[in-house]
Amino acid sequence: MALHLDFTGFFGDGEDGRLRRSDLQAAMPKAAEVRAAHLAQPPKWRSLHAREDLEQACKQRAQEVKAQGDVEYFVVLGIGGSALGTTAMVHALAPLYQQWKPAPGQPRVFVLDNVDPDWLGEFFASIPLQRAHINVISKSGGTIETSACFLLAWHHMVQACEGKEEQARQRFTITTDAKQGHFRRLADDLGFATLPVPDGVGGRFSVMSPVGMFTAEMAGLDVASIHAGAARVDQKLAQATAEEDPALVYALAHMLYLQQGKSVHVHFAYAHRLSFLADWYKQLWAESLGKKHNLKGEVVHVGPTPVKAVGPTDQHSQAQLYMEGPNDKVFTMLKLGKFTQELPIPTPFADSPAFHHLQNRSFSELMEQERRGTEVALLEAGRPVCVLEMCKLDAFHLGQYFQFMQIATAFAGGILGIDPFDQPGVEAGKVAALALMGCAGYDGRAQEIQAQFTHREEYRLSC
Repeated sequence: MALHLDFTGFFGDGEDGRLRRSDLQAAMPKAAEVRAAHLAQPPKWRSLHAREDLEQACKQRAQEVKAQGDVEYFVVLGIGGSALGTTAMVHALAPLYQQWKPAPGQPRVFVLDNVDPDWLGEFFASIPLQRAHINVISKSGGTIETSACFLLAWHHMVQACEGKEEQARQRFTITTDAKQGHFRRLADDLGFATLPVPDGVGGRFSVMSPVGMFTAEMAGLDVASIHAGAARVDQKLAQATAEEDPALVYALAHMLYLQQGKSVHVHFAYAHRLSFLADWYKQLWAESLGKKHNLKGEVVHVGPTPVKAVGPTDQHSQAQLYMEGPNDKVFTMLKLGKFTQELPIPTPFADSPAFHHLQNRSFSELMEQERRGTEVALLEAGRPVCVLEMCKLDAFHLGQYFQFMQIATAFAGGILGIDPFDQPGVEAGKVAALALMGCAGYDGRAQEIQAQFTHREEYRLSC
């Protein structure tokens, strides 16, 4: 039970635009130093899989919620790292149509990660909140989108509970900082049940904390196996040499390609259940590695652009660009070693050459041959390709994937010489939004923004 990474397609003879193995070897000593520094002082998210206290807290709270006996809908309010990992996990492991037909005895899970008024308005008008439980996720309590969604959910829940606020409070769990922040004070003052977001764990690295694992428990997923998969990767990578550490090789090769101008990093998921992993990866890679300043304070404006692709769907929408467009991309193909279903292709109903090659074949075989065909075409076009294979898609392998990508991202940040754990660009947008919404304490910023818009020359067209 392992992740397998085939780096063969990452390397060539140097003539087709791909790296040579010798390029990787020459850069390895510096990368090994980055890895050694990381292992000497590992970030707190790296050991989340070993936090039995957090796992037990999620399990206990899920039992309390389910003991109410009428929870048919579980609604997550969060955005970014408070939502993407959860969405990816549920889509990968729960029944594919769990919002219509969940696993027996489990609630339908919905993740609301936007402030689109049409979506939110229709959702809360459609769901019977008297049979729902709502998980609000915000570490700081200052995320304006989550705060707004919480107020809307609270308004509708109180109505569903016929004005009984104590009854409405029992329909909420707030996942937030254990000691401080707006939602912490709110929960303590009003008596909302809470789960902690651990100190030193940023949102995009939090999926194996209560941010993701409470939902996993509510959906009936195997949390212990998710953590066991992460633990295996953590142990294997720590015990490997730098040259044999697949996370370091993955990070280093990508950063070397970034230096060569290959700044578009495509996560090509060859399974429908894996498609939302690519969304989680996009935030992890972009928010961690896209930085204006390096650790020395110098302006560098560095970072790759992650792109999601789903095969074979995007073979028919993006592959033309990938094969013949600019050679500025690096590809990771996510492959399943074994699908849950083989699903034989039915016997042709007519004697036609278009059907002959499909006789005695299965859809899983077709998927793999389409993946291989795309891989071959990319390699022949001189495009670098790595294949990341999960033996099968279960909780253990999903935990492996999460931990692997997080570690590789940390290594990539170290190789670039930037801080992969902050997000000043995101914070700038948050501050601007708070100022524009009239939040107290942001008056000065609001005036600056207003001045910019007042004095700029407008250029508008209509059709």
